[in-house]
Amino acid sequence: MSASGGTKAIVAALLANLSIAVAKFVAFLFSGSSSMLAESVHSLADSGNQGLLLLGGKRAQRAATPQHPFGYGRERYIYAFLVSIVLFSVGGMFALYEGYEKIKHPHEIEHWYWPVGVLVFAIIAEAFSFRTAIKESNTLRGKKSWKEFVRHAKAPELPVVLLEDLGALVGLILALGGVGLALLTGDGVWDGVGTLCIGVLLILIALVLAAETKSLLLGESAGTETVQQIEAAAVAGDTVTGVIHMRTLHLGPEELLVAAKIAVRHDGTATEIASAIDAAEARIREAVPIARVIYLEPDIYSEAEAAKGPDREATPGGPSTPPAAH
Repeated sequence: MSASGGTKAIVAALLANLSIAVAKFVAFLFSGSSSMLAESVHSLADSGNQGLLLLGGKRAQRAATPQHPFGYGRERYIYAFLVSIVLFSVGGMFALYEGYEKIKHPHEIEHWYWPVGVLVFAIIAEAFSFRTAIKESNTLRGKKSWKEFVRHAKAPELPVVLLEDLGALVGLILALGGVGLALLTGDGVWDGVGTLCIGVLLILIALVLAAETKSLLLGESAGTETVQQIEAAAVAGDTVTGVIHMRTLHLGPEELLVAAKIAVRHDGTATEIASAIDAAEARIREAVPIARVIYLEPDIYSEAEAAKGPDREATPGGPSTPPAAH
């Protein structure tokens, strides 16, 4: 996995969650708190999720094969989608079940200092992990808002870790609130209410992650700025006069496919056109290094044909209106 994959943030989250999961489970054994049990399962699920992200990054590095000629870059998207499923089922649904059972059969929390002490420790550890994820993300985020970064990041690992850590911190606060109210009122129902809130939170985060990784799995184009860089690099010299239309597709976070029909001079020889295409490919790779696979098709640009359709990306010489849907 490349540095932009956020390996440091994943490892920091993994170490934090493993230590927290053990501490929470010990606290559950001593106190009987359902919030502690739900939180221990949550931290264990998060640890498994970080393992999935690391595994996906490793498998994505495999070389292309005849069966998979564009490589395995999308494995990172697949494993990120699996994370959302684990978070929804093992984390959220389990917490909802535990909360329901605790509200239905409440019991007093024993040895209150165990859950309180562990929750304070967990908040500190998760805050450290969250800080690491924020620091790693800021190097890629630039001027984007956090919402834009999560929605449009092509590398899924950092958004996943960010949302997991945020959910963990909020969940810990909810657990602490549930345990605190149960201790103050002497009513164990509040412990169950806190657990239910944790379950709802985890399910919401899982749904957001699933929606974003689904978009990546379906295939996303390059960002507007990257597309502009590619177009500018393609058009240079006397032979290539413009880009008629272009399609881009992320084969992985750091692998981009570029397919374009470019306009060339009508009086250029085959040798001149071939040399111009080779030069255009070299310029594109220099301007956008992640453009690994490039297909450029030369064509003679016709203003008359292009004017037949309102779509800028319509192929000159093609139908003036889109074909009817079948």
